[in-house]
Amino acid sequence: MKALPVEPSTAPVAIGSRIRAARQSQRLTIEHVADATGLTKGFLSRVERDLTSPSVASLVTLCQVLSISIGDLFAVPETHFTPAGEGPRISLGGDGIVERLLTARSERRLQILSATIAPFGRGESELYAVDCDVDVLHIISGELTLIMTAESYDLQAGDTLSFSGREPHSWENRYGTPVEALWILVPAASGPGG
Repeated sequence: MKALPVEPSTAPVAIGSRIRAARQSQRLTIEHVADATGLTKGFLSRVERDLTSPSVASLVTLCQVLSISIGDLFAVPETHFTPAGEGPRISLGGDGIVERLLTARSERRLQILSATIAPFGRGESELYAVDCDVDVLHIISGELTLIMTAESYDLQAGDTLSFSGREPHSWENRYGTPVEALWILVPAASGPGG
């Protein structure tokens, strides 16, 4: 069998922005990193702007000082794209609601759900809680009432409410117009959401 003649890529690998982000996330100046690595500030600045490539030895030292792995610098970022209206439909209960999962099913750090709630649509009659630390409700259009144990909130377009995901709640569209909303769950709920 004949091997495919694959030519090596001559495109430069841009790792500078990842090095800069790692440095900045640790609140380190270029001067701090230069002192810790023995590399010059000018050289580090050129590396961060992808104007020069560090040697393997310099890269190893730099990664050790920044507490990152060399592999992280070259990893392809994980992305997930959901076109408008095309997220998988989910059903978390309630009447008159269409919910779609906007984040990847495998995403565990957070979950974003879009909800279209018909006029006079309502959640469960009994208050329920979600298995997440933070539950955020953002109203894109329309008006929605979020009902909690001790109080309720009348939300309109542009309003955002954050609360403990374990706080029992339900919701109700008390008006003759539909509601478009987002539920953001942090971390992703392992059970019913929204």
